[in-house]
Amino acid sequence: MRYLRLFWVQLTSMRTALLLLFTLALVAIPGSLLPQRPVAAIRVSDWKAANPAVADLYEKLGLFDVYHSPWFAAVYLLLMISLVGCIIPRIGVYVRALRTPPPRTPRHLDRLPASTRGSSTLTLDEALTAGEKVLASRRFRTRRDGDSVSAERGYLREFGNILFHLSFVVMLVGLGWNSLWGYKGEVITVEGQAFSNNLTQYDDFTAGAAFTPADLAPFTVWIDTFTAKFETGEVQRGAAREFTADVRVAHADGTPEQARIEVNEPLVVDGTQIHLIGHGYAPVVTVTDPTGQVAFSGPVVFLPQDGNFTSMGVIKAPDARPNYLGFEGYFLPTAVVDEQGPRSVFPDALAPELFLTVWTGEPRTETGTPESVYSLNKDGLTQMRTADGTLVTFKIEPGQIVDLPDGSTLSFDDWRRWTKLQVSYEPGLWLVIASVLIAVAGVSASLYVRPRRLWLRATEQEDGTLRIEVAGLDRAESATGLDDDVAALAAAAGADTAAPTTPADESPTMQEDAP
Repeated sequence: MRYLRLFWVQLTSMRTALLLLFTLALVAIPGSLLPQRPVAAIRVSDWKAANPAVADLYEKLGLFDVYHSPWFAAVYLLLMISLVGCIIPRIGVYVRALRTPPPRTPRHLDRLPASTRGSSTLTLDEALTAGEKVLASRRFRTRRDGDSVSAERGYLREFGNILFHLSFVVMLVGLGWNSLWGYKGEVITVEGQAFSNNLTQYDDFTAGAAFTPADLAPFTVWIDTFTAKFETGEVQRGAAREFTADVRVAHADGTPEQARIEVNEPLVVDGTQIHLIGHGYAPVVTVTDPTGQVAFSGPVVFLPQDGNFTSMGVIKAPDARPNYLGFEGYFLPTAVVDEQGPRSVFPDALAPELFLTVWTGEPRTETGTPESVYSLNKDGLTQMRTADGTLVTFKIEPGQIVDLPDGSTLSFDDWRRWTKLQVSYEPGLWLVIASVLIAVAGVSASLYVRPRRLWLRATEQEDGTLRIEVAGLDRAESATGLDDDVAALAAAAGADTAAPTTPADESPTMQEDAP
C-alpha cells in the first residue's frame, strides 16, 4: 500500500503531467515520419519492401499504426489520469479557500510591504463601516473582528490556473472522442463527376475503433466546375490567386443544394466537413485496340510533380485485345522542350501536351488484388517498338490522334481539372475548440487578476480620536496599485495620513506577516 500511494503521488504531480505531455508529443513523431496503414496501406507495403532489414521490427513495435498502438494509448491514458489527479485535489483546496474568510489582522501592520497610519475624528464603528464600504466597492471580501477589518480579493487567479489545467483534460476528451468515432477520408474527383459518401468511393480512409460504415452521412457531391487562376504578371508569376469548386449537393432526403468550396472555407453537409486540399489535371483520352474496339475512354488523373504542374500519370487499357496496353508519361499544361527536356513553364493550361511511352503484353487475369491507379505494374510487359526496333515515344496535343505500330490508336480528346477533397467527421471538435477557449480564459485570469490583502485597524486614543493603521500585501509579483488601495482605505476611515511607506528591508511583494 505504501508503494501504491507513492506511485499515485508521483503520477499525479504536475511535473509528471508535463513529462507525460512531452512524451505524448514525442511518441507521435513516428506517425508523421512513417506511412500509416489506416491512411496509406499501399505506401506501408512499399516502404516495407524497400526496407526489409527493419520492417519486421517496426511492425512489431506498431510504428505503422502509431495512433492505435497499445503504448500510445498507455501514454494517453496515463496523461489523462495524471491531469485529473492533479486537478481534483487542487479544486478541493480552492473550494476550501473560498469558504475560508480573509485572515485575521496581523499584530504589526507596519512590517507589511505597504502601510500607513494616522488619526481620525470618526467613531470606531463609523471608521470600520466606511472602510468596509470602500473595500466592497473594490470587490474585496471582508472580515470584521472587533476593532479591525481584513479583506482579500483575487480568488479568480487560482480559478484561472485550474481552468487552464482543466482545458488539457477537455482537449484530451475531445481528441479521444474524435479518435474513436471520427473518420477522415480523401477522394479525387474530376470535373463533371460526382462523389458519394461511401467507403468504396474513397482513395484513402481512416476511422476510429468505434466507427461503423452506418455512421457515414448519406450525401452526394457533384463537381460542376473547378476554377484555378494564377498570377500572369512578372512579379510572382505563376503564384496561385484563386481555387474554387462550384458543386451541387444531394442530401439524404434528396434536397438539392448549390454550394461553393474554397481553400480554408469548407462545405459542411449533415455535420461532415468537406475541404478543398489539392487539384491537378486529368487529360481525356480514348484508346482503340487493333480490332477497332474502344479499350478505354475517359479522364485520367495525373499527379503534379512541381509548382508548374508538370504531372505524371499512367493510362491503362486492360481490355485491349489481343494485347494489354499501358501508357506512361507526363502531362504538361504549358509545355516546352529545351535543353532540360520536356517540362511545363506555367501552371495554367496554356499549351497542354501529353508525352507518353507505350507498354504492351499478354492480357492479364483479374485477381482482385488492389493496384494503384497512379503507377503501372510492368510485370510481363515490354515497351512497344517500331519495326526497326525504336522505342515508341510520342507527344500529342488536344484534338490529335496517334497511330501505334500494332494498329491501335490513342486520341487526346480534351483535358479537365480534378480536385482532391478531404471529407472528415470530428464529433469532438467542439470540445477541442472549447478547451482552447477555456485555456485562454484561464491564462487571462492568471495574468490579470491580482491577489491582494488589505487590513484596517482603528484604536481609540485617550484624547477621543482614533489611531488608524492600514496595510496591504500583494500575493503576486509585478502587481501595481497597492499604495493607492492602502491610501484610499485610510482616507475612507478618515485618517490624516502621509503617503504609504514600504519598509527598506522587506520585499515589496510576496511578503506576509503572520497574524
